[in-house]
Amino acid sequence: MAQPPADVSEDDCLPEYRHLFHPDLLQDKVAFITGGGSGIGFRIAEIFMRHGCHTVIASRSLPRVSMAARKLAAATGQRCLPLSLDVRAPLAIAAAVEQALKEFGKIDILINCAAGNFPCPASALSSNAFKTVMDIDTLGTFNVSRVLYEKFFRDHGGVIVNITATLGTRGQVLQVHAGSAKAAVDAMTRHLAVEWGPQNIRVNSLAPGPISGTEGLRRLGAPQAGLRAKVLASPLQRLGNKTEIAHSALFLASPLASFVTGALLVVDGGAWLTFPNDVQSLADFSPSSKL
Repeated sequence: MAQPPADVSEDDCLPEYRHLFHPDLLQDKVAFITGGGSGIGFRIAEIFMRHGCHTVIASRSLPRVSMAARKLAAATGQRCLPLSLDVRAPLAIAAAVEQALKEFGKIDILINCAAGNFPCPASALSSNAFKTVMDIDTLGTFNVSRVLYEKFFRDHGGVIVNITATLGTRGQVLQVHAGSAKAAVDAMTRHLAVEWGPQNIRVNSLAPGPISGTEGLRRLGAPQAGLRAKVLASPLQRLGNKTEIAHSALFLASPLASFVTGALLVVDGGAWLTFPNDVQSLADFSPSSKL
């Protein structure tokens, strides 16, 4: 069985990196990455930069992305522009995209990685909490894609990779909000691939599974013993890591996937096929505790 590539759990760059793809795979490309200041988005930015790409990393926290940009530039020698934006605010997105275009002159790749989630049973979930996740994950993905289409992709082509999840492939406890949001993004991927393909724009979804060193796993993972049992029951019998997700994003964003559009790439070691649905976890939530 192939060994996973090296990774670190923190939002730090890899101390060393072995190229599995050609080092110049994204030479002189520019990637705009929402949620790029931490977790999977941070590692995608790093791996892209290690393959010759310049990046724009954006999130609501300017101090976070500014620190991340310094780390990324120092480790890779590529340029990284940190920007603050809320994916729910089209005017802020437009200003950020214009700033990125002024800095780099183009944007070749969009990675929609910004997301919000928390475990909650549907019976305790307020309309506002449900809407918040839909606004960040689904509307946010559309907003950024739509602005970039208008500002650059329509006339120059481009690649969009939407980071989603397998939550929408079946009913799953505590995840009606995120599952609905990510399922909608996967549908959006297919629609945009059809509509924007004639403008030489490829649009694909990438659905990670349980990934070590991420805020998602820390928030949503079961207690350690229970999580270990679930992981061992999955086909590859381990957690994935952020570098593996970044390599998959690199494939979809690169010329290697030049004839791939409208697709959903599941990168979870087969976990979506086998992970048990922990209905008993509903008992851990008080009916009176609403979000």
